[in-house]
Amino acid sequence: IILILNAVIIILIAMFGIWTVQKNKKAGYPMKDERTQKIQGKAALGTYYINLAFMVSILILNIVGNEFLNLPELETGWSVIAIMLVSGFSFGLLSWYYAKKGEL
Repeated sequence: IILILNAVIIILIAMFGIWTVQKNKKAGYPMKDERTQKIQGKAALGTYYINLAFMVSILILNIVGNEFLNLPELETGWSVIAIMLVSGFSFGLLSWYYAKKGEL
């Protein structure tokens, strides 16, 4: 039942996203202009460096924890979830910051 509910929710979200895009196209709003492309490019580059630093810190924590502190190994699933959260939040925050900043 949960898998079916998940599929239904994903389909509804996709339909809403497509409907919103179509509505904006019909209203004449541009999908992307130069400013938004520049903002998203800078946010994506910043997100890349943040994720790189975060993944290296997880790796170092795992190595130091296993070799010197006798900590258990990190589970891959939790690491992936943490990386995805950091990625999403950092892109959202950087996009918001660069949009508020004004001229780039």
